Amino acid sequence: MATPIHRYRSHTCGALRATDVGKPARISGWVHRVRDHGGLMFIDLRDHYGLTQIVADPDSAAFKAAETVRSEWVIRVDGAVRTRPEGTINKDLPTGEIELFATEIEVLSQSKELPLPVFGEPDYPEDTRLKYRFIELRRETLHKNIMQRLALVRSIRERMHGAGFNEFSTPILTASSPEGARDFLVPSRIHAGKFYALPQAPQQYKQLLMVSGFDRYFQIAPCFRDEDPRADRLPGEFYQLDVEMSFVTQDDVFATMEPVITGVMEEFAAGKSVTKGWPRIPHGEAIAKYGSDKPDLRNPIEMQDVTEHFRGAGFKVFAGMIEKDPKVRIWAIPAPTGGSRAFCDRMNAWAQGEGQPGLAHIFWRESEEGGAGPVAKNIGPERAIAIQKQVGLKTGDAVFFTAGDPSRFYKFAGLARDKIGTELKLVDESKFALAWIVDFPFYEWNEEDKKIDFAHNPFSMPQGGEAALDAAATDEAKLKLKAFQYDIVCNGFEIASGGIRNHEPGTMIKAFGAAGHPASEVENKFGGMYRAFQYGAPPHGGMAAGIDRMVMLLVGAKNLREISLFPMNQQAEDLLMGAPTEATPKQLRELSVRVAAAEKKG
Repeated sequence: MATPIHRYRSHTCGALRATDVGKPARISGWVHRVRDHGGLMFIDLRDHYGLTQIVADPDSAAFKAAETVRSEWVIRVDGAVRTRPEGTINKDLPTGEIELFATEIEVLSQSKELPLPVFGEPDYPEDTRLKYRFIELRRETLHKNIMQRLALVRSIRERMHGAGFNEFSTPILTASSPEGARDFLVPSRIHAGKFYALPQAPQQYKQLLMVSGFDRYFQIAPCFRDEDPRADRLPGEFYQLDVEMSFVTQDDVFATMEPVITGVMEEFAAGKSVTKGWPRIPHGEAIAKYGSDKPDLRNPIEMQDVTEHFRGAGFKVFAGMIEKDPKVRIWAIPAPTGGSRAFCDRMNAWAQGEGQPGLAHIFWRESEEGGAGPVAKNIGPERAIAIQKQVGLKTGDAVFFTAGDPSRFYKFAGLARDKIGTELKLVDESKFALAWIVDFPFYEWNEEDKKIDFAHNPFSMPQGGEAALDAAATDEAKLKLKAFQYDIVCNGFEIASGGIRNHEPGTMIKAFGAAGHPASEVENKFGGMYRAFQYGAPPHGGMAAGIDRMVMLLVGAKNLREISLFPMNQQAEDLLMGAPTEATPKQLRELSVRVAAAEKKG
């Protein structure tokens, strides 16, 4: 007895090949596009797996139905597989050698006129794309990006299990915690007037797991932060590879996680090279060389301090600043191949557009050994040549200068470095350049509150431990303390951050105390973890890597919306589901919550 054919398909739209020629087939999918070639109808039929060309002519019983179908209708097609005519083979399509000659077409579902087309993928307003996200997700590029994301997460899981980690799920409803952003609060119905918080990260839980003796934890963790949206982070929620390990030093974390991240990057790099043996760059060095703690190392430009060449020199603007304030430094940003007046003028105009007075420079042309431009003229050829030699430039190159207190101008210097590298096409687009940024400051100065504050993760261990905290008697000394805190950077993005944790209760109290948080506050806000540390906590550390950012880099996307299923818009609204929404009076009464009327503007 013959096996009955499936109701909807014997093959997917990506399965048929030349070996199937002469065989019957049934496929179902969405009508990608319809082409009428003078009595010969062509339908490109698409499903999750691929696309197959359907053909119907006036002699076919399916011809009448083929004339009626429209884009994004869902249809079933029965037919015979045949070889495409000579000269019509599509080598870019896995099914490009064959076509299905239709003998029957059944319409399974019709589509209204589309609010945005699937075929061709033209750009459309964001609000339309997000409101009809289920249609946009049919587009080949976005569909492929989502599947790439799933494959990457699967690869991470396999690699983490292979490295001896176990995947744990931590609570979603938890207590509010000062992680650096606003919490999403969830009112409790049972405990009137009290609130849960959605976790900004599973930080405390993963540390508690180490105290509980589980040794190696990981999780593809959802994280929730009520912060303003930006291109490299979606509003509301994001996912990270969350990791924690017991009885480890910083070097142990690096040795364990570097192969995992390198392996994932290589697997999905699509031919681009990936850094082997990542450099470890101290935070201070990254700021001084690149003007950023997440430098794009594909750009070969490294800045240098050239202050002494301007001390007492004829360029009075810089010389006067140096004499007046000991904090003033002059940084040189080399621009290989940028040695023309036109390029220097363009960079000067760009700097003014960034709110700066300009961008001082020297450039070197043939027969002008001492350099050209107002700076060279004022400092003289001897100093100009000394600068040229220090930063390793030659004829046809230029150098730009930033001046002042580096803590105030380093970000602009970093932007200038990026701009120069891009404009002069110095950035190597063929690779993923990875590095560890290490030795972050433990504290920073909070100018608004005029006090010491944590620079990064408050749960990190200061280098030197409790003894270092005791020795740092002044604010100035505290600001010099380094943390066992580290980031992974790739192509100008921070893709991961981590640290060795402060697992000693006494050290924890002193670290928070130096930032103005009394012991009572620590016990109140971090009671679970502080209490756990009283009962034997192992030295431990870990990191968290941004899944969204990694996928964005690997697929070449410009915005996280391009690699996420159902993102919110830039106003943190879910246009598809209509969230956020107003609660009903009944819901508010059950939660013992009253909504204050919004103030009218204007």
